[in-house]
Amino acid sequence: MDKLTIKLTNHENSQSQYDWVDLELNNSRVGKVRCFIDGNECTIYSIVIYPEFQGKGYGKKFVELTKNKYKKVIADRVRFNAIGFWEKMDFIYDKNTENWVYHNSKYNLH
Repeated sequence: MDKLTIKLTNHENSQSQYDWVDLELNNSRVGKVRCFIDGNECTIYSIVIYPEFQGKGYGKKFVELTKNKYKKVIADRVRFNAIGFWEKMDFIYDKNTENWVYHNSKYNLH
């Protein structure tokens, strides 16, 4: 797989309550992520990989990078048909918040 480039537009630098990530490959956008970064925590609201790039692992690569960067990653309001993806990514369902959560146990070792 070619190197995936992540371009973050922080909510403080945009007119949005969200942080936006453009996922690019060789200067072509392959997808977009809507999230919110708060210190050591990232909440992912949506990952959209454009149809012609789906199935190539770009969403998975973004989640892996996020898991390595933040202490806690939250997948907010996961659709039923996406549960398997989050389970494979080692997220655990939190019945109190009804979100899928990943805790980076290696975070404090950096």
